[in-house]
Amino acid sequence: MNRTRQSRGFTLVEVLVALVVVALGLTALMVAVNGTARTSGFLRDKSLAQWIALNRLSEVRLNVTKFGQNTDTGELDFGSRKWHYDTRYFNTSIASMKRVVVRVYSGDAKTKGNPLAQAVGFLGSSLSQPGLAMADWTTGISTATVPGGTPTPGTGTPTTPGTGTPPTTPGTGTPITPGPVRPPPVPPATP
Repeated sequence: MNRTRQSRGFTLVEVLVALVVVALGLTALMVAVNGTARTSGFLRDKSLAQWIALNRLSEVRLNVTKFGQNTDTGELDFGSRKWHYDTRYFNTSIASMKRVVVRVYSGDAKTKGNPLAQAVGFLGSSLSQPGLAMADWTTGISTATVPGGTPTPGTGTPTTPGTGTPPTTPGTGTPITPGPVRPPPVPPATP
């Protein structure tokens, strides 16, 4: 008996289909890797820009000489890259306070685009002198200071924050006096 062994391999069409499937899979993989790398780079740039914005906001708070200007800009090198920022000052409902907005952009000042980060803060003088009144957070009542200027929580006459005067009942002018502070009830012990 003569047996003919026929060896059967892949046809050209089968090889081409297999190559197309592999090429599509590799393309999808490259797109995913590229997207991850791009996202990682964007997050790095956004983090650096946020640090620059917060640093600039701290500089503005420490340097009050620029308080009168409405805007200022600048460039700097940070993280082996060029950045530029603009700082804008806006009036608020309190005359001695301004809202400060710092926006940071990638590249030098000639580069146009959207800001990568923005930080907002406030700049101004305090509304009252420190040490005049202190809030007693256990009762929610402001307390007066002793003649030496040290606030004593829980004692003294309650005052209206920032004024040093006792609060009054609206329409009567009668000073409001707090009642005794009772500790919260203790639950009974279970045997």
